[in-house]
Amino acid sequence: MKLRATHPYPSRRSAVAADNIVATSHPLAAQAGLRMLAQGGNAVDAALAAAIALTVVEPTGNGIGSDAFAILWDGAQLHGLNASGRSPAGWTAERFAGRKKMPFRGWESVTVPGAVSAWVELSDRFGKLPFEKLFEPAVGYAEDGFPVSPVIAALWRRAADELGDQPGFAETFMPGGRAPRAGEYFASPGHARTLQLIAETKGKAFYEGGIAAEIADFARQHDAVLTRADMANHTVDWCGTIVKSFDDNILHEIPPNGQGIAALMGLGILGNTEIREMQADDPRALHLQIEAMKLALRDAESYVADLDHMQSITVDDLLDDEYLAARSREIDLARATDFRAGAPKQGGTVYLTAADASGMMVSFIQSNYAGFGSGVVVPGTGIALQNRGAGFSLDPAHQNHVGPNKRPFHTIIPGFLMGPDGPKMSFGVMGGPMQAQGHVQMVLRTQLFGQDPQMAVDAPRWRVTDGLGVACETAMPEATVEALRAMGHQITLEAPDNAFGFGGAQLIHRLPGRGYVAGSDPRKDGAAVGF
Repeated sequence: MKLRATHPYPSRRSAVAADNIVATSHPLAAQAGLRMLAQGGNAVDAALAAAIALTVVEPTGNGIGSDAFAILWDGAQLHGLNASGRSPAGWTAERFAGRKKMPFRGWESVTVPGAVSAWVELSDRFGKLPFEKLFEPAVGYAEDGFPVSPVIAALWRRAADELGDQPGFAETFMPGGRAPRAGEYFASPGHARTLQLIAETKGKAFYEGGIAAEIADFARQHDAVLTRADMANHTVDWCGTIVKSFDDNILHEIPPNGQGIAALMGLGILGNTEIREMQADDPRALHLQIEAMKLALRDAESYVADLDHMQSITVDDLLDDEYLAARSREIDLARATDFRAGAPKQGGTVYLTAADASGMMVSFIQSNYAGFGSGVVVPGTGIALQNRGAGFSLDPAHQNHVGPNKRPFHTIIPGFLMGPDGPKMSFGVMGGPMQAQGHVQMVLRTQLFGQDPQMAVDAPRWRVTDGLGVACETAMPEATVEALRAMGHQITLEAPDNAFGFGGAQLIHRLPGRGYVAGSDPRKDGAAVGF
């Protein structure tokens, strides 16, 4: 990887280099993280302050009712945290009998929120600053208001059109009966009050006290079954990571229930192809990546579930080197293929990353899933509840079949790259099913093709849809698009500002010897700041 003043993609940004750095999807959140570093905090403090601020300034992608995951290098060791919530105890299969698919909005899509527990756990174990200090920027934004950016305003308007009739949504997020316009200030006193209570009680009010009671009472009013006991029984897991190598690069992902395993599978499949002989934007290289991700995603959709329920097909089965080599042989180098799931055993979102001069690096992601999530907002609290329950399957034979006290299939995944000499890159790509595909694209662009983080972020991206379908950004060169079509890919072009479709990426790469370099994504309001 080399830092470059110019590059061939349509962006005027340069990578940001510093000893201490924060990269997020919103400038105000990045500043919140930088404030913690300037006050003597470490990368964990910075990441948490940014994450908490994002619940206020980017409610279109996350909130207090989100789930969260993290991978953290503490200077000597790598740690993986799964803070995703489980389904209510009342979610039996019978409750959803007669439905063709899981509800995507409303109370019947709401699982226990886990993000608050991630904030508490990471701060307790690795933070330097007092927990309450991490909330100061976010509380200020919520109490005093902040100017809504054009990107957030557009996403907010689309969500309001769909979610305005969901319980509590309009009261909190449609002041005056509409979404805030770009440049207008938005304040949320209820959000500020909730954050203050979480800060003062280290999360106990949220899971065991008054906030938990408000959530459960509102659920009961709408015949939902999320209870105070469900909230109180929530736990986080220090789950470690699962890995796959590509040459001397080791990609680390969180184990299922997330889709990170698909990125590992895609990379493992590509390791058995001719991609090393190609250039970054060669249509043949894109073809190989697309085909590898189609294979990986088919298997992920078919087998990934709550780790406790992956019994017939396991993580080891899916990551087996011989299996991935066999899957690679299914790729036709000249033609696109509509793959099916293999047989490994016979028989929406905000991402941020922070790094400090001590060597600590944090890869952190939290999300409501689809924008504002379920659309359900607990009155007076600012809490928009996620719709992760939509990730369950209604197929009784599927390992991800809906059931009580179970984690659903998750799309949000933090990424972390290690090398022979230690940590290389903390990174993530937002955007539902785009995330695993984005991880593979970022790893190859920075490690195989030598692009710096900003170049890798700015390069036009692609996304597998279904069958032979592939969505490409309109910035993709016409000649490349036509070459892919000639191979049989059914290409659709989407605007590069489609932040959900192609995600917003944030990368921090360690420099040799000292310091870091970061790239932030203009597809959202991405900002990288440091000193």
